[in-house]
Amino acid sequence: MKLYPIESGNFKLDGGAMFGVVPKSIWNRTNPADSNNMIDLATRCLLIEDGNRLILIDTGMGNKQSEKFFSYYYLFGNFSLENSLNKFGFSKDDITDVFMTHLHFDHCGGSVNWNKDKTGYIPAFKNAVYWTNENHWQWATQPNPREKASFLSENILPLHEAGQLKFISRSGTDFQENSELDFGIFFADGHTEKQMIPLIKYQDKTIAFAADLLPTAGHLPLPYVMGYDTRPLLTLEEKEKFLNRAADENFYLFLEHDAYNQVITVQHTEKGVRLKEIFRAEEIL
Repeated sequence: MKLYPIESGNFKLDGGAMFGVVPKSIWNRTNPADSNNMIDLATRCLLIEDGNRLILIDTGMGNKQSEKFFSYYYLFGNFSLENSLNKFGFSKDDITDVFMTHLHFDHCGGSVNWNKDKTGYIPAFKNAVYWTNENHWQWATQPNPREKASFLSENILPLHEAGQLKFISRSGTDFQENSELDFGIFFADGHTEKQMIPLIKYQDKTIAFAADLLPTAGHLPLPYVMGYDTRPLLTLEEKEKFLNRAADENFYLFLEHDAYNQVITVQHTEKGVRLKEIFRAEEIL
């Protein structure tokens, strides 16, 4: 097995929204804001090469939305999903599986393209199976008013229409092994219904793809919960359970949204679970 960090693009969001009730005077120390109160974020995906399978975890925003849409997110930098795949000698057609932690546009937008003939939307990975879970699919295709702007039908429905969508089976436990893709999954409901956090056994390590359970290293303290979360009190419980296990078992936390810290480990302290070490992805992958 080999793992590759796939940088699919950088963007900015309002720092207050990213940290909820935490005052700016506190979160600005770890995630400094610009003059518009925006903080730098990444859309960092993970590629797993395992035998004949090439599994991509999340796909970033993609590039099919309008210029007006992207203007809300202040894109910056030169990263792209396709160029990052090419850097490691792969193309989109090589991908066999796309695992979507959840279906918010910044995690699955790159899963679907507007085709070159400008006649409709098509899966960006023509040879891949796309994985979500049934509970989250229902949540995303019948969205509540709060999340409706994050679940864009053009990112979601073409996968089902193309016959490339499959559902991960669930055992009913938070942490479970997964037979379809041969890695563990932590199911979390605080941010959105049945977000899936992959737990990958790699050499002598456990790599946890943190997704929106832990967007950046600055979100480690339990109360530092995004304003975007639909059930913030549940996020508190899920973060505590996940971070305690991460500290106990020395998980390497692969951060999807942290523009500057790619991988971290954590430890128990008198203040709770806190940062232990920071790594570049190539140091541990």
